Amino acid sequence: MADQSNPVTDPATSAVARAAPLPGFPERGVPIFSGFNRLGLWTLYMKEVRRFFKVQTQTIWAPAMTTLLYLMIFTVAMGGSRNGGGGREVLGVPFASFIAPGLIVMGMVSNAFANTSFNFLAGKIQGTIVDYLMPPLSNVELMIGLIGAAVTRAVLVGLAIALAMLLWPGVTLYVSHPWAIVYFGLVGSTLLAIIGLITSLWAEKFDHAAMVTNFVITPMTMLSGTFYVIHNLSPTFQAVSRVNPFFYVISGFRFGFLGQSDIGATNAAVFNGALYLGLLTLVMGWVLYALLKSGWKLKS
Repeated sequence: MADQSNPVTDPATSAVARAAPLPGFPERGVPIFSGFNRLGLWTLYMKEVRRFFKVQTQTIWAPAMTTLLYLMIFTVAMGGSRNGGGGREVLGVPFASFIAPGLIVMGMVSNAFANTSFNFLAGKIQGTIVDYLMPPLSNVELMIGLIGAAVTRAVLVGLAIALAMLLWPGVTLYVSHPWAIVYFGLVGSTLLAIIGLITSLWAEKFDHAAMVTNFVITPMTMLSGTFYVIHNLSPTFQAVSRVNPFFYVISGFRFGFLGQSDIGATNAAVFNGALYLGLLTLVMGWVLYALLKSGWKLKS
């Protein structure tokens, strides 16, 4: 009897007991998600919204001012008159009204990318990445929270730009197809938010994110038909433009206002562009999920 070890005082027995999971509880260190964490998702979403809304002068109103400068410069350069109407028409409307929808959605997608390209990158640099990895949120919930906040910022930027343009002389914004405005605005912003998250996963310093912005995002938005119709380009560059997903975002959004665009003047013609954009967004979303699941450049 004296040789029997005491399970309470024996170190080896105590270590085994501490390591073994208790009945009814999961193994230690293995996260178990049962159901959808609505509260955690809402908390993450509101945290991200408050982060950019706290500096709304920079994140919402500054893009509206920049877009108005684009509108003013291009309308004057294309022969605009004092009242903003201008003498040139594109697709049967004044040039200012032609580029206005493209400028609105360009501001939306650019700010959606800017919002998410900061998330993981700032956490890795500042050492606060644990704030995203430790909460009881699945990868899908993490994606929804971060992308949802970015799309919210994009919508607010779009509304601010549209409001400013309504006050601009010579710009008329008619709503011809509301579904196209909503679909291309939201899906385009979602696509850029996903690309922004992938960028923040890959980047190791702010220069890397700036490189993607300057050499990928900005050229693709500028060369997507925002300020021109692609029919004026050579056949080779027309083919290149039709591969650019930003082209479908710009043209589809413009179709919602003008009822016509580079991809067609009917719902059936625009639907093909909407399908391509939707499929591309789903593919990029799956890529982001796979990267988050693997812990690529997050867990080392």
